[in-house]
Amino acid sequence: MTALLELSGLTKRFGGLTAVDGVSFKIAEGEVVGLLGPNGSGKTTVLNMVSGLLPASQGKISLRGEPLTGLPANRIALKGVARTFQLVRILPSLSVVENVVAALAFGRRRLWGEAARQEAMKRLEQVGLAGRADETAEQLTYIDQKRMELARALAAEPELLLLDEWLAGLNPTELRIGIDLVGSLAERGVTVLLVEHVMDAVRALCGRCVVMNAGRTIADGATSDVLADREVVRAYLGADHA
Repeated sequence: MTALLELSGLTKRFGGLTAVDGVSFKIAEGEVVGLLGPNGSGKTTVLNMVSGLLPASQGKISLRGEPLTGLPANRIALKGVARTFQLVRILPSLSVVENVVAALAFGRRRLWGEAARQEAMKRLEQVGLAGRADETAEQLTYIDQKRMELARALAAEPELLLLDEWLAGLNPTELRIGIDLVGSLAERGVTVLLVEHVMDAVRALCGRCVVMNAGRTIADGATSDVLADREVVRAYLGADHA
């Protein structure tokens, strides 16, 4: 497998606490991979290191063979890594389209003015928000704020998209919309690393899953096999269920 993203021995320590302990895996171009595990297992910490929000204590991260380890978040973003957050981060006083334009102004192509607005509108159309471009971002519903954040991430033209519980907190109708939207990105060849607890979404979207527990990788393989693995069931539900 030719790797787009490769983690090797990735470790993060906070004082005496080892939050991520020697995690290694690869993601090929075009894959949608679920990064799973119970709360506190280290999943978001892995995303934070890949995106540059946290420095790694040990190990290596590379994108297409080019080292990312130790680079700040802005340089990693320019190399082709974009992400969303578990708690939506918007610029509430700006319009929906201005939120996306902000990403384009500081992105890989440094777009400004009308060129930036046209590109932002394309991204909003991708996520179904083109008709609400000039509304204030804080007026959007929760699912639409998530869509806007996704449009902003896509505006960065990422080679790798990191989604941190992007489907959390949605009602069943919104969840179906969200799954379809992420699925449409996969159909266009976007490579996605998805941290998620909604198993219906994981089964629908992810051909492969990596599972963490207590900072370590305990499973890596086809989604159906991984979700049936006794150690994975034990990590989520306890020994009695396993």
